[in-house]
Amino acid sequence: METARSAERQRTAAESRRRELLEAADRVVLRDGPHASMNAIAAEAGITKPILYRHFGDKGGLYRALATRHTDALLSALRAALDAPADRRRRVESTLDTYLAAIEARPQVYRFLMHPSEGAADASPADATPAEQGFDVGRHSAPLLRRLGEELGQVIAERVDLGPGSEQTARIWGHGIVGMMHAAGDWWLGDRPCSRAQLVRALADLLWGRLAEAGDRQGGPGF
Repeated sequence: METARSAERQRTAAESRRRELLEAADRVVLRDGPHASMNAIAAEAGITKPILYRHFGDKGGLYRALATRHTDALLSALRAALDAPADRRRRVESTLDTYLAAIEARPQVYRFLMHPSEGAADASPADATPAEQGFDVGRHSAPLLRRLGEELGQVIAERVDLGPGSEQTARIWGHGIVGMMHAAGDWWLGDRPCSRAQLVRALADLLWGRLAEAGDRQGGPGF
């Protein structure tokens, strides 16, 4: 019994320490964006880089932990927008705006997650490990986008009746909408060619066709 309690205390302490390290990493990412280095994160946390590696393995491991943290928060916000008490068109616009507002509010975090190769070699290449120097944007960011697409597809499937093959169509829509939001948002964040509200309306117009005509899924939460 005592052994089990001791193991639980150790697990709780390890989880708490991991959260503290992720919060330190967040602070560095907010400051440095894709140029955030393991050296800077270790210094911010008041530890050595080998200790940071012990918790996350390498920069890829740290990236995946941060991606999970921010993706969880974004998905929660997107679900809240989808469940808000408003008509369907308003909720579509609110969901698009929630995504764009999130990347606009924390552009350095967005660039770290989606464009990590910009800072792969760190500010001091001589101090960077081969894993940091070879950090691959596609290998790390693609799973994040796939997760968003699967989650959104599931949300659509729960709410909208798209006829025969509804679940498969919802999955296609989920990945398609995420791809659209990512590409349009990436372009907009870099160039700022229009207001966020204008972009939201234009993207909603693009989506609205069949979605406006589809009925709610019977027994589902509605959309």
